[in-house]
Amino acid sequence: MKTIAQFAIGYEQMLDAEGRACGDLPPFAQEAGAMQRMYGMMVLCRMFDAKAINLQRTGRLGTYAPCTGQEATHVGVGAAMRTEDVLCPVYREYGTQIWRGVTLTEILTYWAGDERGTNFSGPREDFPWCVPIGSQTPHAAGIAMAFKIRRQPRCALAYIGDGGTSQGAFHEAVNLAGAQQLPAVFVIVNNGWAISVPAAEQTAAQTFAQKGLGNGVPGVQVDGNDVIAVRKVTEDALALARSGGGPTVIEAVTYRLSDHTTADDATRYRPGGELEAAWQCEPLLRTRRFIEQRGWWDDAREAALRAQCTAQIDAAVLAYQSRPAASTDDMFDHLFARPPAALQDQKRIARQYGADAAH
Repeated sequence: MKTIAQFAIGYEQMLDAEGRACGDLPPFAQEAGAMQRMYGMMVLCRMFDAKAINLQRTGRLGTYAPCTGQEATHVGVGAAMRTEDVLCPVYREYGTQIWRGVTLTEILTYWAGDERGTNFSGPREDFPWCVPIGSQTPHAAGIAMAFKIRRQPRCALAYIGDGGTSQGAFHEAVNLAGAQQLPAVFVIVNNGWAISVPAAEQTAAQTFAQKGLGNGVPGVQVDGNDVIAVRKVTEDALALARSGGGPTVIEAVTYRLSDHTTADDATRYRPGGELEAAWQCEPLLRTRRFIEQRGWWDDAREAALRAQCTAQIDAAVLAYQSRPAASTDDMFDHLFARPPAALQDQKRIARQYGADAAH
């Protein structure tokens, strides 16, 4: 039997766990300002995560999906995208969204159950958070198809978790993107767990990156705790897509240092010792070591950054808590041009419940 096709999955890492360069660094990684900005955004995300969890635990926020441990993947992708590109997130990619202009107050508003939080003040064409698993990937393929038809040099980028790649919607989206050579990038965040299901039970494949190969889409695996490598791999994939070279599947290997959401308790299923080991190579520590080794960071800068982040988060929380209450009409006003009678009745009933709750 002869071999008619062979494939390979590359792996990219530029910083080891100690923050030492282990490969040729791209130009942006040799600029103090660029690295300080990415590190600052990662710290903001980590501190915002802690505040949001505290708000939920004290009854001032609904169920919240933390991003702790995944900041390098999110910030690296955000830094690689252009303003005119379109993001199709899942529900925890805050680093990418904040980088692109979504505000902390909007994030809190959404997780309070108020859809006004998805009326982004920054990236007006980015899609809102997607709680249904996998459905954001066909959205990205459709957006990319529109860009191709219009001959616009823009890209669509969709996130999906390792567990989400078991959904048919993911494979359908990648198949369409591959068949039509669409300007799309699919970022699989392999954080080790699909809620309580370990990655090893999700697939028999050696990597998640190879899940594009059956659809003619190249894949690459990257150290998701290495913000430099993530940004470089994403920049390359976006440049390829923008030039007409078609889509790419990126697997970012990271780790979920927190619970899946505030409704989850990972101690019930995560093996002992695994979390402690993951903390030793988490992204903030690695990035700080890198910029400290180059003389771009010190304790004074760290203290100033954290004070700035605290003030920014506190201001966002105040704005969130001071916002006018949403009207129950919002649940009905954007469904039909001419609402049916039954829906009008529900709207009147909801107003009554809303009035009773206010008293």
